[in-house]
Amino acid sequence: MRERPPEPNEREKLVTSENSGHASGDATGATAAGTGDGPLDPATDTFVTHRNLLFTVAYEMLGSAADAEDVLQEAWLKWAGVDLDTVRDRRAYLVRITTRQALNRLRTLGRRKESYVGSWLPEPLLTAPDVAEDVELADSVSMAMMLVLETLAPVERAVFVLREVFDLGYDEIAEAVEKSPAAVRQIAHRARAHVAARRPRGEVSATESREALAAFQRAVQTGDLQGLLDVLSPEVVLLGDGGGIKQAVLRPVVGADKVARLMLGGLGKLSVPMSMAPTQVNGHPALLVHLDGELDTVVAVRFDEGRITGLYAVRNPEKLSHMREEATLSR
Repeated sequence: MRERPPEPNEREKLVTSENSGHASGDATGATAAGTGDGPLDPATDTFVTHRNLLFTVAYEMLGSAADAEDVLQEAWLKWAGVDLDTVRDRRAYLVRITTRQALNRLRTLGRRKESYVGSWLPEPLLTAPDVAEDVELADSVSMAMMLVLETLAPVERAVFVLREVFDLGYDEIAEAVEKSPAAVRQIAHRARAHVAARRPRGEVSATESREALAAFQRAVQTGDLQGLLDVLSPEVVLLGDGGGIKQAVLRPVVGADKVARLMLGGLGKLSVPMSMAPTQVNGHPALLVHLDGELDTVVAVRFDEGRITGLYAVRNPEKLSHMREEATLSR
């Protein structure tokens, strides 16, 4: 007979992981060492082993780390009641549970976004260099790609993520989304075409991205309008997310001249010290903007053919709570 699931405080520590900033140590260490009460039971051990993968699945489907963590807790509660002797592939089973819970939450999020003030942007994640080294994973969690995924219907998004990012078989995906394998193949084909028409057009190396971002930072900090125009694509789009809590542009601002003058004009009105620092967000170079020493904005950037074509400024403080430490993503 399987051991009883962890008590709530222990369960929360196990399922939230490094991604929430509430737990210490990594999943491997927790699995090997167990808890203070002894080794982990098989169900908990399996969940902890795949926790970072499950978080990544949920985050890619939802665009929200907070909601992804809630999905993980819901998935744990489902998993804790499963008879492991009936499970052939524990990893696939956990992905299936997580996907179904994420789909339920995705539909709820869709209703919430309808009343959201201004543009809705994904919740940025501070990521380690190893995420950027996995090109496919980094591409799939980039702010630009996450916004493309937002244009898919919930089931299309789930199918695309599970197939294109995590390379699951059509039969496994069919069980996760409760469709036939034939239907999943059609959905995958449709989703791929949809995404291909909207994803970044040109490959940009990590070095080029860092150089372009550094030039952008210098131009902003020195008030160099021409320098800013030189690094921005003529059709650049600026999106801002203040969530109705912080001031941000309510509608997309399009065009290099408009974007540059808006940014420099806004910075010129600041009454407190401002600093900018480069970092890695969602697997790509980004900037952290601090006002009077406090994190105020995360600026993620989209590059196409060597120039900046997208600026995503997240100011909503409710979306910045996960910027305190690196999130662990995996495939």
